[in-house]
Amino acid sequence: MTLPKRFPDRAEIAAVRTEAEAVEAGAESDETRRLAGRVMARRDMGKLVFLDLVDRSGRIQLLVQRTKVGENFEVDLGDVVGVMGRPAKTKRGEPSLAVDEFELLAKIARPLPDTFHGVTDVETRYRQRYLDLLVNEETRADFFTRTRMVTALRRYLDSHGFVEVETPILQPRYGGAFAEPFVTHSNELDRDVYLRIATELYLKRLIVGGLERVYEIGRDFRNESVSYKHQPEFTMLEWYEAYADYKDTMSRIEDCVRTVAHETLGATQVSFRGHEIDLATEWRRVPFVETLERLELWTRDEDELRAWLNERGVDTSNDTTWAQLVDHAFSHFVEPELIEPTIVHDYPVELSPFARETDVDPTLTERFEYFVGGMELGNAFSEINDSETQAQRFAAQAELVGGEQADPDYVEALAYGMPPTGGLGLGIDRLAMVLTGRETIRDVILFPALKDR
Repeated sequence: MTLPKRFPDRAEIAAVRTEAEAVEAGAESDETRRLAGRVMARRDMGKLVFLDLVDRSGRIQLLVQRTKVGENFEVDLGDVVGVMGRPAKTKRGEPSLAVDEFELLAKIARPLPDTFHGVTDVETRYRQRYLDLLVNEETRADFFTRTRMVTALRRYLDSHGFVEVETPILQPRYGGAFAEPFVTHSNELDRDVYLRIATELYLKRLIVGGLERVYEIGRDFRNESVSYKHQPEFTMLEWYEAYADYKDTMSRIEDCVRTVAHETLGATQVSFRGHEIDLATEWRRVPFVETLERLELWTRDEDELRAWLNERGVDTSNDTTWAQLVDHAFSHFVEPELIEPTIVHDYPVELSPFARETDVDPTLTERFEYFVGGMELGNAFSEINDSETQAQRFAAQAELVGGEQADPDYVEALAYGMPPTGGLGLGIDRLAMVLTGRETIRDVILFPALKDR
């Protein structure tokens, strides 16, 4: 049987359902509409067959009379069909489409999972996302929410004078974060190249080039562990704004998240990890050192800090430097308690190779991270714009295990003069978790990385 190659001029089910809701019970409209979608339920009552038709906009009941479509009418759950008919409402008040013409567009060859309970097995949901999307309306809703969120982010930045750009994914050297890269080989260039771990250094080259306000929403890749908030392939927004510092960036990210949440959800209140959180409240701001002083965990003595952490049951065997220890202390004891929107600022210089020093303490930098629901959403700096200072920071990092890789070309770019600049990174997947209320990053990535069965 040859099936049609197209089904033009169809309406969305949600629009036709709205039309049907306006029809009186037991009546039909005089207008005809064409719909297409997947059959997800069937109920036979003699010569009348009730079908539930689903497309991405919603669900509607089809009223199919065998006398109109043929006595040999056959359809299975999961078949993709096209129909023409009139918006109607049953005597019981159910919005429907009274079908005059019925056409099979794609035949299902394998039975669908339980269409009533949906796909509940977690492994199946992630490995066969198409089935999850087919039968779980909540999953479809989550990814539409994510799409609206990204659209709102672009609209916000575009309206504030930022220019969207694209930078290389394959890079001759990796940089912009403390992370292990993926390595591949270019046959044409006859050298190894790296999948980018961040877009930062290329975006700041564009600030040197005079673009002044730039952003990129793109994929980054880090060859590291997986957790509820980590995936080896993930989406980041980074923006850089000339003539701004980290305090300007603090104000902008607050306004951005508030605006995007409202445009995406129609509200700023979210439920995340068992907490009710209002993203429109004024974000709390607290210095990094103060967060650890409150817990009696602030010291610049490496041995002392390691002893304190060990006493509290923290495994520090993989922490080889003071910087790794203090970062571990913060992520273990402080971050999980930052439920309400919070900005933690003025980080130690050892943790911040691209941030300018504060005016009052050269051991601290104008860097902040921001948190919601006990989870970091992103990171921001007043960017170093002096080439000599940046070269010195790279040299200091080279002495550390896992330190930032030096990038001489980037240092050279800075030598041509970069305006004072505020830069920020925002985890798109993590913000999607907050706005959808999902507690694992795998629920907001369509095809998450998984180990083999």
